[in-house]
Amino acid sequence: MTLTRRAFTAASLAFLTTPALARGGFEAWRASFETKAAGQGISRNTLREAFRGVEFLPKVVASDSKQAEVAKSLQQYLSSAASPQRVSGGRKALKRYKTLLGNIERKYGVEKEVVVAIWGMESAYGGFRGSSSVFATLSTLAYQGRRRELFEAELLAALRILQSGQATVGQMKGSYAGAMGHTQFMPSTYLRHAQDFDKNGRANIWSDDPTDALASTAALLKAEGWKKGQPWAIEVKLPSGFDAALTGRIYPRKAREWSKLGVLSATSGKLPNHGNGAIILPAGPQGPAFMIYNNFHVLKKYNYADSYVIGVGHLSDTLAGHGAIRSGFPQNPWGMTTQERRELQKRLNARGFAAGNPDGVIGEKGRAAIRAFETSRGMRATGVPSKALLNAL
Repeated sequence: MTLTRRAFTAASLAFLTTPALARGGFEAWRASFETKAAGQGISRNTLREAFRGVEFLPKVVASDSKQAEVAKSLQQYLSSAASPQRVSGGRKALKRYKTLLGNIERKYGVEKEVVVAIWGMESAYGGFRGSSSVFATLSTLAYQGRRRELFEAELLAALRILQSGQATVGQMKGSYAGAMGHTQFMPSTYLRHAQDFDKNGRANIWSDDPTDALASTAALLKAEGWKKGQPWAIEVKLPSGFDAALTGRIYPRKAREWSKLGVLSATSGKLPNHGNGAIILPAGPQGPAFMIYNNFHVLKKYNYADSYVIGVGHLSDTLAGHGAIRSGFPQNPWGMTTQERRELQKRLNARGFAAGNPDGVIGEKGRAAIRAFETSRGMRATGVPSKALLNAL
């Protein structure tokens, strides 16, 4: 389960990847953390077992610092999310685990294609579950300090999993973010949602057998409010001259209200009624427009990035036999080059309007920052990126 990241300064990264400097501070932090963990019920035996051989991992810091530095366009991201290999793997998984996935869908009310799509996105259907010690990874990330409170909490959750006997130290391997198993659960997510679906006494998300991991993923989505039968989104067609200021996750409307504004289904024409929906423009008004529903927001509980949610949704739709995205992708979303969009984000951030990492991908956070800036200037709040706005900044 991936997490949003922001790059370090070069000085911070250089310090944390210098072995001699990092090692002494790391040992001091670990001693302090072990004292706190013992005070919260973690036994000394568990601590000894978990931290035996654990060292500071510079490669984890380097990986964490690079995650947000290069952002793919939505077109590139979706090409990877629903690549021929991933679609083929998903279809094979649906066939191989047909009975299991059917049972999971009946119990939790989450479509099997959605569960399989998350599995494919997170670990290539179990092929890349991570090989790093969760305890070493989380310790490094906690010591790193950028989100110490978060990762210390995750490390404590990992220790509780170990102490409960659900897994051994050797089994608790994961990614450089500390996520584990077939569908990359963080330890705290495991404690909240892990399922012993095969009834063998352990909720084993690490095993080569994906049973418990897939059931746990469905349980998470159900707990967050998944509505079976409701799409995560549908592609829509906007009328000429449509006001982009009406778009954004925070502006849901009823289907009949959107229909009065001229919004149509991109596939069937008439806009279906799946409940209140909002329109997002992840690649600008010249790219695909999506009407998003409750299930879109549920998927964001798994990973907050819009591109991830659209990727999972698009892959699950493809696995379910639905059509491809019909609209093309503009070379310069919002009529701005990547450098211009980055500069817009930088200038908003410099003025105190949180537009996110300046990667040139202006999503809902960036649009919210634009609305806040426009409101502060007494302008109409549109949230629409433009060259004129860049000049105004």
